[in-house]
Amino acid sequence: QVQLVESGGGLVQAGGSLTLSCLTSGTIFSISAMGWYRQAPGKQRELVASSRSLGSTTYADSVKGRFSISRDNARNTVALQMNSLKPEDTAVYYCKAEGVRALTHRYYDRDYWGKGTLVTVSS
Repeated sequence: QVQLVESGGGLVQAGGSLTLSCLTSGTIFSISAMGWYRQAPGKQRELVASSRSLGSTTYADSVKGRFSISRDNARNTVALQMNSLKPEDTAVYYCKAEGVRALTHRYYDRDYWGKGTLVTVSS
């Protein structure tokens, strides 16, 4: 069974930095994309940053220039370096693995989500 586990969330003052990490478990053959999403109270979940297996990245306009996603394809992990944090970055951050081919489903792809890690930015 494939699982994603996030870590690194916490409380930080505005202007500070945090690094989120997402580790995977299970026998994984390939992952098309790994990314970070966030959901603030009362809002819909939104894409923060995504990294595809060939190296292309996508960022939400609100985090461009402040956040950086990095992915280790060999280890199937992804990290999100968050700098110059703002109170509006406060949310639960979720890791997502898209297009996963694994031992438990070797003939089709599935998407997986982690349970999330809370980031709180105080003003």
